[in-house]
Amino acid sequence: MSERTPNNTSRRDFLKNTGRLAATSVLAAGLTSRMYAAENNTIKVALIGCGGRGSGAAGDAMSAKNGPVKLVAMADVFQYRLDRSYANLQKEGYGAKMDVPEDRRFLGFDAYKKAMDCLRKGDIALFATPLAFRWVHFTYAIEKGLHVFMEKPLTADGPTSKRMFQLAAEADKKNLKVGVGLMVRHCRGRQELRKRIEDGEIGDIMLLRAYRMSGRSATASRTPNTRKLNDLMWQISTFHSWLWSSGGCFSDYYIHQIDECSWMKGAWPIQAHALGGRHYRGDSLDQNFDTYDVEYTYPDGTKLFYQGRNMDGCTNAFSSYAHGTKGSAIITTSGHYPGKVRTFKGQLTEGVEPIWRVPQPEPSPYRLEWEDLIDAIRNDKPYNEAKRGTEASLVASMGRMAAHTGNTVTYEQMLNCPHEMAPNVDKFTMDSPAPIRPDADGKYPVPQPGIVKDREYKDFT
Repeated sequence: MSERTPNNTSRRDFLKNTGRLAATSVLAAGLTSRMYAAENNTIKVALIGCGGRGSGAAGDAMSAKNGPVKLVAMADVFQYRLDRSYANLQKEGYGAKMDVPEDRRFLGFDAYKKAMDCLRKGDIALFATPLAFRWVHFTYAIEKGLHVFMEKPLTADGPTSKRMFQLAAEADKKNLKVGVGLMVRHCRGRQELRKRIEDGEIGDIMLLRAYRMSGRSATASRTPNTRKLNDLMWQISTFHSWLWSSGGCFSDYYIHQIDECSWMKGAWPIQAHALGGRHYRGDSLDQNFDTYDVEYTYPDGTKLFYQGRNMDGCTNAFSSYAHGTKGSAIITTSGHYPGKVRTFKGQLTEGVEPIWRVPQPEPSPYRLEWEDLIDAIRNDKPYNEAKRGTEASLVASMGRMAAHTGNTVTYEQMLNCPHEMAPNVDKFTMDSPAPIRPDADGKYPVPQPGIVKDREYKDFT
């Protein structure tokens, strides 16, 4: 006679039914887990730095095809930028992907912490402030276990570059995914060009050249509105004008083409020789030159010639080229996007039929860089562009310093130059003194090639 349970079910039937119930429970648990994950599959983003580029990057994040992505916090040191960014993102149709009530729009130098405190581990902190604050914000994101997207450039001097290299390694240890806004590397057409160059389509690269010629830019003057700001806040509001906050127009504008050319070459330059000058900046108080001409040298002796100009009334250009032993290539045609890359049999790139051209229209690399980052987060792929972004920033600074000092500057010299342009940036408050100060005539220090040679400018204080 078989054993019976109190409800008159045999032990065998009881165990069979129990097994079914257990299996059903496991399946239900799995379904519940997946349903819960689906409900919580949204990646939240905090925007730190609400200027034009930060707002654009936030829009690109929310537009990613592999979302959902939701903007949940914003931070800046200027109220008008917070307000304008929020309003513009709403106007552009992102309202359904935004959940940023007023109490999650933070103001001040500590606002970055408050914004990141709104995120969970595994969400994304988006940095688009002037570069001087990059290492400060990156440090806190790593402490919080957050993935990061940060706009280029990352550094403007040697001490902060060393710091960023260390932080990149710490992010790797925590398996954090880090994107850097050198979006050209995510352009599918240029990725195909890089492969074709590696496969020998144009032979060994002998020469690279790039140009960014545009009108007068990155100037700074005191207007009636900006006279209300103290010196620090004014310099932040005109950050392209100051080397400490942006690396000047050289680093902020030219880094893309220096990076893309080095990518095609498969190496970083080891030294730079350059010239440049201030010709007619007018009454601008900024630290930039009107013209830059840099000769970069790669480890095998290959050269990259980079020319930049910021003058009205001159011929404009925005293009990059590679010349090989068997042919040539257009890396950039007339701006970052669309690249319209092509390869050619000879050295002529105008008036001749290319071997290959990228099909049009091209997807936006500004969107692709976000989709690549989100894919890495969702599928736990190795993804950390912080080291490469720091290298690109350091190489840009190397060329800039060569022009500003009149010296040949090596990669190691740039990395080990002790001049930190904003040493107390992590302690800034609204009332802090600015990193550079004017003389008695209200003028700010500018580079003096051949005179000031151990750093890019000499403080008046």
